[in-house]
Parts: sequence; structure tokens; C-alpha cells
Amino acid sequence: MSDEFLFALELGVGGLLVGVMYSLVALGFVLIYKASAVFNFAQGAMTLFAALALVGFIPYVGMAGALVAVLVLMVLLALGVERIILRPLVARPPLSLFMATIGLGFFLEGFSQALWGTQPKGLDIGIPDTPFEVAGIFISRLDLVGAIVAALLVLALIWFFQRTTIGLGLRAVSDDPEAALAVGIPLRQAWTVTWTIAGMVAVVAGILWGTRLGVQFSLSLVALKALPVLIIGGLESIPGAIIGGLI
Repeated sequence: MSDEFLFALELGVGGLLVGVMYSLVALGFVLIYKASAVFNFAQGAMTLFAALALVGFIPYVGMAGALVAVLVLMVLLALGVERIILRPLVARPPLSLFMATIGLGFFLEGFSQALWGTQPKGLDIGIPDTPFEVAGIFISRLDLVGAIVAALLVLALIWFFQRTTIGLGLRAVSDDPEAALAVGIPLRQAWTVTWTIAGMVAVVAGILWGTRLGVQFSLSLVALKALPVLIIGGLESIPGAIIGGLI
């Protein structure tokens, strides 16, 4: 094979892997919209917040402890969002909830800046930055790991929404919140679970993108670059997030 063909193939493979990493961010949007029909403008800020929190905790409790602490923090964030933002806006138009997520995004960015400053920070998760070669094509180890993680997350979430009682309940809330409430599905708990899962996805996305780009405030802009993935894959399709990333 010619060098030009190998170079083009390498660019194509690299682009596909990076696209799948963008789908990690898109998954957060899809989860919130799927369960509450709300476009969560704060997903990028949540990704940034999770990455900054992880970097902030590591010097004190190590990587494993920091990961646990960040996951707990995102659960607390989900509880706070449900109680402070979503609960007062029940039965309000979706635009009101969308505007609330814009405010949440600005709050998380400002709060992160106050706690951890604005200087870029490095994040090392132990994956070598050097690419490896397969049939003359150089592939980034980090991008490959990110693509595998994204694929596993998608499979896990598909199983969760289609095979578990909680997942089926969340789908019912998305289809008709009032009917779901009438048959005994607790709306508040459903929203909390959804935001918790979206927060955990933000943790994974923050770790991988923070390792790739450095943990800095421009990390929240990755969410904007994930919007084409949403448009192609659909706002309610979890597999579509991966398909959109590949395209």
C-alpha cells in the first residue's frame, strides 16, 4: 500500500476513534433528554467540573480515592439539581428547564474557578501517549481506550433502559410524565437517577478528554463539538450517540 493511502487510512481511523470519544459527551445529553425531554446545556460544565474535582482530589486521596469522591460528588450534584432546579419547575414548559440548565452551567464553571483556579492542569491515568502500529497504521492508545469505554457504556445503558425495572420506568417518565406519575412511578427519584447516571458519564468523559487535552476551562467546549453527534444520532437514541460519533 502507498504511503498516501496509509496516511489517509490512519487519519480515518483516528477520526473515528475521536468521534466515538465525542459520543461520550453526547451520551450525557441523550440521557437527560430521554428521561425528561430537557436539553441539558450544563453537560459540558459537568464534564469540566468532574475533571477538575478529580485532579483536585488526587493529591490528597490518590487516584482510586479521588474517583470514588468524584462519583459521590456527582450523586450529590444530581440530588441538588433535582431539589433546587427541577422540583420547583415541575409542569413548566421545557424552555424554562432549558434556561435553568444554562444557569447551572454558568454556576458550575464559576464554582470550579473559585475552587481550583483557571490554570490548566495535567491528568495522567497511566495510558501511554505514544501510538502503536498496526499494519503500518499508527493508532492512539488513549483514543482506542476511549472508544472501547464509550462502546461498553452504550451497551450497559441499552441493557439498563431495556431490561431493568428502573430503566423502563425512566423511559415511561420520558414518554408521559403525568401518566407515569399516575401509575406510581416517582418522578423526583427518576430525575435524580437520570442526572446521577449523566453525571457518571460526565466523569468518564472528563477523565478521557482531560487526559487528552489537559484539564482546562475550554474542556466544557467539547460539549459544543458533540452537538453534530446529537443531530445525526438523535436526542433520544443511545446507540445513535455512537453512530453519530462514527459518522
